[in-house]
Amino acid sequence: MLGQDYAHQTCSLARSLEVVGERWTMLILRDVLVGRRRFDELVASLGVTRTVLTQRLRLLVAEGVLERRAYQQRPERFEYHLTAKGRELTPVVAQLMWWGDRHYPEPAGPPRLLVHDGCGGPVRAAYRCGACHAELHPDQVATRPGPGAPAADADRPD
Repeated sequence: MLGQDYAHQTCSLARSLEVVGERWTMLILRDVLVGRRRFDELVASLGVTRTVLTQRLRLLVAEGVLERRAYQQRPERFEYHLTAKGRELTPVVAQLMWWGDRHYPEPAGPPRLLVHDGCGGPVRAAYRCGACHAELHPDQVATRPGPGAPAADADRPD
C-alpha cells in the first residue's frame, strides 16, 4: 500500500492505485486472468504469504474487482473470479505484460502470450479516440481539466 491515503484525492489515478497499485494485486489479477482462482493455487504461484494474499483478496472483493464463489462446502472453500469491474482491468494487465516483454525481455521470449481465440493472432491494447475511434500514439493525446478538476487546475494549459 502507498504510504499516504489517496482515496480522497481529486485524481482518478491516485484513487485507482489505492486498489490496484500494490505489487501483489497486479500479480493476483494476472493469475486470476490465466485461470488460477483458488487460494492455494495463488499462494503456490505467487510465493506470497497467506496473510498478505488474504488481505489483498479481501480488498479486491470489497472493492468489487473480484467475487468469491464457493466450490466446496466442507470445509468451505472459494474461488476468485473477476467481476465486470475487474474485467475492465484486463487491458491494463495486458499492456503491462507487453511493456515488460518489450523492456525487460526473457532470453527465451515472452513467458505468456495473449492471443485472439478466433484467429490466434497476438492481442495488444490500443489507445483509441472515443469519438472517431482512430488508433492513437501517446504523442497524439493531450490532457485537459475535466468537469471534476479542482478550481486550481481548471485554468492550467495543456
